[in-house]
Amino acid sequence: MTAWHDAAPAAALSEAEPLGVAVDGVPIALFLLDGAVFALHDLCPHGQARLSDGFIEDGCVECPLHQGLVDIRDGAPRSEPITGPVRSYPARIEGDRIQVAI
Repeated sequence: MTAWHDAAPAAALSEAEPLGVAVDGVPIALFLLDGAVFALHDLCPHGQARLSDGFIEDGCVECPLHQGLVDIRDGAPRSEPITGPVRSYPARIEGDRIQVAI
């Protein structure tokens, strides 16, 4: 069964930058896009780079090491060298906190 976990204060997240957190021991990159919060596993599938250190561009996060793009909404690869999806997690804002389902 999936459980919701507290991840971060909602005020810590902006549309300009991702936020890296650990949720129940899992590295998570949080994103705010058009007022909605999204959560991806915080590791590029192509190598050892944190997506939370990446750049947001047109609804995607660009890997800071390889420049591959991943869709923030669902973790789908959008450009090489990333060819496989990044795991996405349900995320929500409850009150003034961001929660992620792990």
